[in-house]
Amino acid sequence: MGLFSGRRKKVHEIAPDEIFLDSSNLPGHNEKQFEGRVERPVARGAIFGVGIVFAFAALAFSVRAFDLEIMHGSAYADISRNNRLTRSLVFATRGIIYDRTGRELVWNEAPTASGASDAANSATSSVFALRRYIRLPGLSHIEGFVRYPKADLNGTWWREEYAGISGVELAYDTILRGQNGSTMVETDARGQVMREHITISPKNGSDIKLSIDAEVESKLYTLLSAHARAQNFEGGASVIMDVRTGEILALASFPEYDNSAFTDGKSSVIRTAFSDPRTPLLNRAVAGAYVPGSIVKPIFAAAALNERLISPDKQILSTGFISIPNPYDASHPTLFRDWTVHGLVDMRTAIAVSSDEYFYTIGGGYGSQPGLGITRLDDYARRFGLGTTTGIALQGEVSGVIPTPAWKEQVFGAEDPWRIGNTYHTAIGQYGFQITPLQAVRFIAAIANGGKLLKPQLIVDSPAEYTEVDIPDAYLKIVREGMRLAVTSTRKDATVKSLNIGGIHLAAKTGTAQTGLHNESMNSWSVGFWPSEEPRYAYATVLEKAPAGTLSGAAPAMLPFFEWLIQNKPEYVN
Repeated sequence: MGLFSGRRKKVHEIAPDEIFLDSSNLPGHNEKQFEGRVERPVARGAIFGVGIVFAFAALAFSVRAFDLEIMHGSAYADISRNNRLTRSLVFATRGIIYDRTGRELVWNEAPTASGASDAANSATSSVFALRRYIRLPGLSHIEGFVRYPKADLNGTWWREEYAGISGVELAYDTILRGQNGSTMVETDARGQVMREHITISPKNGSDIKLSIDAEVESKLYTLLSAHARAQNFEGGASVIMDVRTGEILALASFPEYDNSAFTDGKSSVIRTAFSDPRTPLLNRAVAGAYVPGSIVKPIFAAAALNERLISPDKQILSTGFISIPNPYDASHPTLFRDWTVHGLVDMRTAIAVSSDEYFYTIGGGYGSQPGLGITRLDDYARRFGLGTTTGIALQGEVSGVIPTPAWKEQVFGAEDPWRIGNTYHTAIGQYGFQITPLQAVRFIAAIANGGKLLKPQLIVDSPAEYTEVDIPDAYLKIVREGMRLAVTSTRKDATVKSLNIGGIHLAAKTGTAQTGLHNESMNSWSVGFWPSEEPRYAYATVLEKAPAGTLSGAAPAMLPFFEWLIQNKPEYVN
């Protein structure tokens, strides 16, 4: 090692850019230029001054904290506990429901102090209007009911809105409900409001005007339900529709329930309604599916004309039954019976007397007369809106059933194939056929108005919505004439002579369907339209489950209603 081996010098290399910067400043030596500056340490006095400022600030905060926490802590804690700033709901007013005449059906009523506490189940000052329903029989299913806002025992609202649960209250809930507002409220220990400021203004719900005439619907309900009780029917439904617009004038279902009790939460009434075997909560007009029987015959008469299978004047002999050979036992043919012997009948007469033989023949074919067959029966039934929902705003509507080979296989399995007898029974509205009263009034309206299948409307002055059934009105006119003949014919086998009354020109059709395991019960239908010359309204009525053989069914049940309509509502007659 050399002499300087124990000591090493640290060598600081000068970067070229530093040399260039310094050399450029060297001639004039500008001290303000960065390269000419000489760094100096911060003065001790400045550091000391900053420290004094921070010390005084810390002292001030400490003194204030001592005053708040120690000297006056209890007082300020009481103030904090005794003054509260809370959000308080301002409930929107729910819209009013009127009938087509402007009559209030559903309105709001401000609760009393005790009523508000009971309804809200809270001790808060927030209240909401109570819902009130007109006291007329027969309107509960169309009106429906609501569920009120709800608060817990501490006054905290866990349900802040009215909720429509059924009927129009549910169908048009978004229109009726509005939007709640809120306020910020400061109260003291005594509960007195110190300050109040509205932060969000409520938006009240909109009113609606129904197409329903409350008086007509209530009278329809009252008269039909009285007849049903007298004849031991368990229930029923009836619908009246404007054949030009689809507006529903009346929609009655019986028995009904107390919708006011459901809104007010009367538990004993609610329990009774749910346990009632007559199912008063069921809106039979839209959710009751029934075997239609002969009321579908006008559809298949129009279908046979449209397919040019038969002329309206061709006569078919009704002997009381048709006979189909039995391939397994020629001595025991299968008989498909008519309800009586009608003799020779053309199409209009067949509709008027409801000849099963005639419709077996044009439905499935017999002898030299070809029939529609099940595929076309299904097609035309669907054209008239069967087998699907109508589109009415009410919830719970069912689509019903049109029997087809695919349906039979699904229900009974592939071991039992579709037979000609199934086609015959489908052509007269039996077998697995099921429709609702609303579907029935809709297809009758389409026959009456020349082929427009209307969407049922519940709001007055709604624009008509429809599809075409694609059958010329000339063919539908023949069907209408047959339905009018059912009322006016002097034949003893004419089916609706009970409705041949002065003051109103009705065209109608009846239907009867056996029910029960041993056909021990029956449903009865009456459908039709008026005036027969220039139809304005269609109706469909079903009475449900009376003892088989009951003679006074749906058509006689409608007679007192039409008599009342003539005397009290002439604007709906002509």
